[in-house]
Formats: sequence, C-alpha cells, structure tokens
Amino acid sequence: MARTNERVAWFNGKIVPESEVVIPFRDQGFLRGDAVFDMTRSFNGNAFRLDQHIARLYRSLKYLDIDPGLSPREMAETSKDVLERNRHLLGPGEDYWLAQRISRGVNRVPGDNWDHYGPNVIIECIPLPLRERAKCFRDGIDVVVPSLRRTPPDSLSPRAKMHQYLNLVLADREVKAHSPTAWAVLLDINGNLCEGLGSNIFLVRDGRLLTPRERYVLPGVSRQATIDLARELGIGFEEKDIDLYDAYTADECFLTSTSLCICGVRSLNGRTFAAAEVPGAVTRQLIEAYKRLVACDFVAQYLQQLDR
Repeated sequence: MARTNERVAWFNGKIVPESEVVIPFRDQGFLRGDAVFDMTRSFNGNAFRLDQHIARLYRSLKYLDIDPGLSPREMAETSKDVLERNRHLLGPGEDYWLAQRISRGVNRVPGDNWDHYGPNVIIECIPLPLRERAKCFRDGIDVVVPSLRRTPPDSLSPRAKMHQYLNLVLADREVKAHSPTAWAVLLDINGNLCEGLGSNIFLVRDGRLLTPRERYVLPGVSRQATIDLARELGIGFEEKDIDLYDAYTADECFLTSTSLCICGVRSLNGRTFAAAEVPGAVTRQLIEAYKRLVACDFVAQYLQQLDR
C-alpha cells in the first residue's frame, strides 16, 4: 500500500485506511460492550513488551470465550506490521499506542446481510497524548477519589481488559467535573485504593512500595515492569490492601500506565505527601531505571511538548 498521510489499520484480515474500518451497528461490542482490547506503546517507534500485552489479551479473550481466529504469534506479528506501516507518520519525538481490539461480532438475524459474521478484529495505532499530559511530568498528578466504587471482582473481573469501562469512565467524569486536570483513582468495595482509568497506583512508605492486590485491579504491564525494576534495585515491595489512611500518611505516590510509564503524584484528595519534591527520591530512582529499560527518556519526551 502506498504511503499516505492517513494511518492504516488491520481489519478482519486486510490492511485498510483507518477511515474504512467500520463496525456494524449490531456488533456485540457496540450493543453490549462484549469485546476485549489491549494496548502497548512504542518507544522510539518500537513496541514495548508486546508479547506480554498479547499474552494478557489472550487471557481476556479466554475469559470472555472469544476466538479471534489468530494465534498469539500471528496477532503479535500483525501488530508489528501495522506499527511499521504507520511509523513514517510519526514526527520527531513522537510515539504510538498500538492497540488490538476484538469484539464477539454480529449475531445472525433472519433477513440481515452483513459482509462478515463472527469476531471483528482490529489492530491500530493512535498517537500518544504527549502534549495533553506533559504538565503531569512538570507538576505531578493530582489524584481525586470519586464516589463511585470499582466493580467488584465477584461481579466482573478487572483482570480482563474489556470494553466494560463505564464504571471507570463515569468515575473519571465525576472527578473532572470538579477538577478538570485531576486523575480518578477508585476505591474497591472494601474501601481500599484500587485503580484508575488505565492506571495503577503505588505508594512509597519508609522506602518500600505498596500497591493494591491484583485481584482488584487490571495487572498492568507497566505496573509489573515497575515491580521488576524495584526488585532489581533492592527496593522493598508489597502487594496489599491500602486505604486512604495509608495514602494520606505515605511519603510518595505515583501512577503507572502504558502511556505515562511512571509519573509522580502531587496530591491525593488535596493532601500532599511527605516527600518535599515530586517525584520523590524512590519514584525518581524507578523512573531513571525505567528510562534505561526502554532506552528512551520518556520524561523529556513529554516535557519537550511544553515548548511547542
């Protein structure tokens, strides 16, 4: 396909311009949120831990009992191909989200005439919101806990990455209605800190990391990368129930996510942390290790957008 100024996507076996990816209105992902997805990001144009993201994608697919018609290896290779086909559209210092999206597809109804039945599979690239999130790295993130609680795992497991985001979306909208730049982090049904819209939370107390238990959150790949780095650096780590008391009395706090990697939190519900600077010393140590891991200064990548 000739290179143009429009990104391309893989859609049910074909590479097409993004504008030609059209899902029928009777698709179960649209009608009922019956779909899964996963996203990694690129660093210097190369996908980060794609195999781990694909492995999580297939666990989500198994949870929903959807067969995408591709093996994990085929999904990974096709994803790399889509990234390569769109790489030329990246500007200096830019990177992509690389996403795989699979719905259960269209159920046959007497008299209908769709071109495709069964799962709809899309692989696409989206530019990272570097400019929109640059101030997070300059100032730190303000976290606010909304009134909505995270969907309990005995109702719907948060460990599968599904198109069931209304719980998180409504919580985020509640927070942003009062503080447009704040990030929501929900409590679980037991009143413990849980997760946000695509982000995991960590506290630092006495030089040790604390983060919510996996049963209540999506186990982020960036979350795991941070845990791995902490172990390599000899930083203590514990996965446990952490409540607002733990947060208000913590030394430091940070969020991890695919796009942010690691970003310091300035306040939680308006309360600042004991560390004099944001990010704090332990968070900075992990950020520097993360930069080395991905061979990219992602902090500078964000901050340079402030001058544009």
